[in-house]
Amino acid sequence: MYEDFKVTDRWTNEELHCVWKANIVAIATRHADSTDVRFDVNSRPMWIALPNDAWTEQKKRTGKVITDRLAAQIAGRYLKQIIEEGFDSARELYTMTVDEVLAQLDAVVAEAREQKDLPALPVIA
Repeated sequence: MYEDFKVTDRWTNEELHCVWKANIVAIATRHADSTDVRFDVNSRPMWIALPNDAWTEQKKRTGKVITDRLAAQIAGRYLKQIIEEGFDSARELYTMTVDEVLAQLDAVVAEAREQKDLPALPVIA
């Protein structure tokens, strides 16, 4: 679904190819309380930061956890949405709120149910 997709930039009409690359816990890398999901957007790095509090809130809300592949799908859906809405292409990092993470999670799960599957992330050698 959102680990490898194409989307058209709202302002330039340029087709952007977005490819998931990694999930990295930012506590160690940026000293931030988030999990950063990296995408290459036309070979340029773009990071979506998901606050770690979203994992706690999801567990409280449903008793289920956010997996790595679900986090990548959440961030990918968010990335697609901000590009379609006219994102600032000069930025390399976007930070989501807990509410945004949970809303995107609900949307991804609903789409996965319609498609009967949540796709696996590619193995990167």
